[in-house]
Amino acid sequence: MVDQSSPKAASPGLRMAIDFGPLLVFFAVNGLVGGPQIGRVITATIAFMTATVIAMIISRWKTGHISPMLWMSGLLVLVFGGLTVYFHDETFIKIKPTIIYLMFASVLIFGLVTGRPLLQFVLESAYPGLSPKGWRQLTINWAAFFIVQAVLNEAVWRNTSWDFWVAYKLWGVIPMTMLFAIANLPMLMKHGMQMDGNAPPIPPEG
Repeated sequence: MVDQSSPKAASPGLRMAIDFGPLLVFFAVNGLVGGPQIGRVITATIAFMTATVIAMIISRWKTGHISPMLWMSGLLVLVFGGLTVYFHDETFIKIKPTIIYLMFASVLIFGLVTGRPLLQFVLESAYPGLSPKGWRQLTINWAAFFIVQAVLNEAVWRNTSWDFWVAYKLWGVIPMTMLFAIANLPMLMKHGMQMDGNAPPIPPEG
């Protein structure tokens, strides 16, 4: 039974499965289901919503908690996925990442402006030894990254096909997010982060 008072850190493999598993399910179902495009959109969206709920349950079961970022992205997946299914309109699921990115960026910027280390509060156990200056720089970096991703998502979904947008989510967004997290490592180590053998955490991709 999971100790409710002390959340456990997820292994790198489990963390990747929780963060990116639902998107991989979305991509796979969209590619495997035949028929009209709107039918594929609805089926893939329902699979995405289901996989997101399962990821949240697994996170709670294996680590004893669900991260604030996973809560936020998970709830938006359910809301915008539900709107997509109800109205049979793919626009809702396409704009969801934009809203998630802007919400993440807004929370981080709010923390910077008010002097509240919100990113440190969420991720402290994942960056042992990181100095306050390092936390501030990491917050600025991720806020900028989320804003760029919001702009890119808008540009892609408004100017390309459904299948291209889905492929972009898998082959564009996931590699960019992982590379960005890795690119921050020299800065993190410069500011005191102690490497414990685990990769740095990355936000769930909604």
